[in-house]
Amino acid sequence: MNKKIPVGILGATGAVGQNYIWLLQDHPWFEVSWVAASPRSAGKAYKDVVESRWLLGANIPESVRNLIIDDANDPSKAVGKCRFVFSALELDSKDEIKTLENAYAALGIPVVSNASAHRWTDNVPMLIPEINPNHVSVIDAQKKAHGWDKGFVAVKPNCSLQSYMTPVFALQQAGYEVKRMFVTTLQAVSGAGYPGVPSLDMIDNIVPFIGGEEEKSEKEPLKIFGSVSDGKIINAAGPLVAAHCNRVPVINGHTACVSLEFGERKPSLEEIDRIWTAFRGLPQELDLPFAPKQPIIVRHEANRPQPRRDRDEDKGMAVSVGRLRTCPLFDVRFVGLSHNTVRGAAGGGILNAELLKAKGYIS
Repeated sequence: MNKKIPVGILGATGAVGQNYIWLLQDHPWFEVSWVAASPRSAGKAYKDVVESRWLLGANIPESVRNLIIDDANDPSKAVGKCRFVFSALELDSKDEIKTLENAYAALGIPVVSNASAHRWTDNVPMLIPEINPNHVSVIDAQKKAHGWDKGFVAVKPNCSLQSYMTPVFALQQAGYEVKRMFVTTLQAVSGAGYPGVPSLDMIDNIVPFIGGEEEKSEKEPLKIFGSVSDGKIINAAGPLVAAHCNRVPVINGHTACVSLEFGERKPSLEEIDRIWTAFRGLPQELDLPFAPKQPIIVRHEANRPQPRRDRDEDKGMAVSVGRLRTCPLFDVRFVGLSHNTVRGAAGGGILNAELLKAKGYIS
């Protein structure tokens, strides 16, 4: 049996960091060997910092409980303790995050990031592996530009995009141009981290604003659907996206109500159903542990998908779609759902790391 790759987690005490620890506890390729957080947590055992606010399951995994937390602001602490890091940093400044992630990469430690700081760096891939696995090739240019040997940065996109991007991509891959999209997201409170939105703001309420979320929803798809040229990612020209993003009183699971306008070729509802059901995304021979066996699960009930019923499909990594019907404004409309703290956060980061390992960038 091959020895597992030791990994570190930046921001290990936060909500996303905890999700990484929970999801990695039985991973066949990776094991958590190093944890880092803010200076106020440094030098303490993980259990002593997190136990009173542990968010997942009954107990902190035994393998991590007694790890001593290091200061995430000192990348040298990671040297020799892990071969790459998952970044769940929650700093106030994107520039600070970008500088710190680059500092880890400069020391030969690849960074697989959930943070948004590097999403618009043109030689940093923003990955949804079922859609744009070829974007990992810009890592070679990134390393060359910085003079890095083994280190690099790769990121995942905003969590709410995961509930509809793969279904849209499957239609584009089948030859149907999507020209315009109208998206309304209903986003779970866990997307705001912990402690998140105050309970008196959320109970019996919907908040029709999430800072920066609409801008991300309208711009990030263009990079994900983009192409690689001369070591950089060139954004796609479309589709044009209009987004409304709302915080709703659901614990986990981001829902999106989506209307699509196609180009000259317009698929029937039956053809869309067939395309989604047949879509597999990643080549099966890669055999990535966190990849969903069926990335898009089509529901035909009139009242599905629903967060409580459908968010955990296929390890929480699948997208559930339903309510497919014609649209009087555009061509078709549907409802998509994904698990925001699994597919949209730590699980998506783990899948990105698996892809990077399979492509030879992590070893």
